[in-house]
Amino acid sequence: MTLTLRSTNSFLRSLRASEDFPSIICIARIKPMDRVRAISSVHTAQFTTEKISSSELEGKSHEKLERLHELKGHHHTNNTRVPVYVMLPLDTVCNGGKLNKPRAMNASLMALKTAGVEGVMVDVWWGLVEKDGPLKYNWDGYVELVQMVQRHGLKLQVVMSFHQCGGNVGDSCSIPLPPWVLEEISNNPDLVYTDRSGRRNPEYISLGCDSLPVLKGRTPIQVYSDYMRSFRDKFKDYLGRVIVEIQVGMGPCGELRYPSYPESNGTWRFPGIGEFQCYDKYMKASLQAAAEAIGQEEWGRSGPHDSGNYNQYPEDTGFFRGEGTWNTAYGKFFLGWYSAKLIEHGDNLLAAANGIFKETGAKLSGKVAGIHWHYKTRSHAAELTAGYYNARDKDAYLPVANMFAKHGVVFNFTCMEMKDGEQPDHANCSPEGLVKQVKMATQIAGIELAGENALERYDASAYGQVLATSKSHSGSGLSAFTYLRMNKRLFEGDNWRHLVEFVKSMSEGGQNQRLSASDSSGTDLYVGFIKEKSIQKNQKNEPALV
Repeated sequence: MTLTLRSTNSFLRSLRASEDFPSIICIARIKPMDRVRAISSVHTAQFTTEKISSSELEGKSHEKLERLHELKGHHHTNNTRVPVYVMLPLDTVCNGGKLNKPRAMNASLMALKTAGVEGVMVDVWWGLVEKDGPLKYNWDGYVELVQMVQRHGLKLQVVMSFHQCGGNVGDSCSIPLPPWVLEEISNNPDLVYTDRSGRRNPEYISLGCDSLPVLKGRTPIQVYSDYMRSFRDKFKDYLGRVIVEIQVGMGPCGELRYPSYPESNGTWRFPGIGEFQCYDKYMKASLQAAAEAIGQEEWGRSGPHDSGNYNQYPEDTGFFRGEGTWNTAYGKFFLGWYSAKLIEHGDNLLAAANGIFKETGAKLSGKVAGIHWHYKTRSHAAELTAGYYNARDKDAYLPVANMFAKHGVVFNFTCMEMKDGEQPDHANCSPEGLVKQVKMATQIAGIELAGENALERYDASAYGQVLATSKSHSGSGLSAFTYLRMNKRLFEGDNWRHLVEFVKSMSEGGQNQRLSASDSSGTDLYVGFIKEKSIQKNQKNEPALV
């Protein structure tokens, strides 16, 4: 997009009119930055996986195990454009149901459009929209946002956020579940996930009660479906045109997983293994029924007794150590049940979402967590407690990808910016190996893979890693990337330049890793923060290029 003097002046006037936006946009020539390296440092992951077809989810027999790195498939070309989206702040719509700081948002969207991004992503919080009571929806703040996004010619990804905001990495505000839901939880604490010591987690309704009418006469799946149906009806004129993607929240942080590593009150710290979340009465009843069905009643009395606590390491426990209980007949039974319940939850929720949105033109997506710590150990303990049965002889991500494929859902995955060499040795991390495994799983399943960065990063190294993993040298390439997250730091000079160059490179399929020093495309916009008095001073003078 070419930024003319006239459009620049109009842009600046828009910013000066905003009392909420604490900074001013300045135009300056970008100096060439260091070349953004896009050479993949992904190491070949040594693991085997159980090859599972989509039909297996419907009860058909298993196919043989085979090594992922030996599987062949058609790769996408590397010169395809990868659109970039930017996540909006968690409190984009505030507790009153109104759009937060609309003038600042308007200016920010204008800047992002100038940078060449495809669009933005926003959480549509259950705790805000259905706050006033069952089936009482307030979409006002989101209506204003959608219309603003449309005016700027951007696209919108929306997350059906059925989880609590607060208590996890990057959570900057608190948005609990709807008050009427919290009232039900107060009356029946078993509605939420529970660990072995009885600690309750209010982030998300336990999947153990998905099919039970525990929310004032409706099941959780019915409640989520009614919510999504109301959204569809409210925004039907925007779906497929402005709202191009619906990401269906399926757990804490919107991810298909158990809340095995909660950070609130210091419960969990990286790189702890986490804990199983199967001790509410509904999950225990399911476990007992599964054990009785195979004639092992004693296996259904409780979860593993030797799985340790949140902050231990695998070798500190009897269950997760190299030759631990996880690899016994009991361990395989328990882990199979625990992970199957998670996939069943995702299957039920995505089936409902697909039925609601299939005629709208909007894509559906689901998010899976990038749990890369202890990935190099035999048991993959941190993944197991989160519900991903990913051990040396198991592949957790292919069954999920096949389930997504059944509903035509995009597989969204995190930690795309991380490198193995950046991680502490004692944590046995391999984000690169994990991403490679997921890329291969999505390729086998024949579905799109989209990515996010897991942590807030602004440096060229992180962007270069995303560029590398966006290609399809091994497994699926990325169909889209969503950057976490829009805030004041993103608009600072070097940070902004890096984002602009990254968006440009992604739009060119990673073929151009830096902007030319004589760039004339108008993408040499950066945002510099100055004192409030400078805004007042500039109100008296016509802005000029500096």
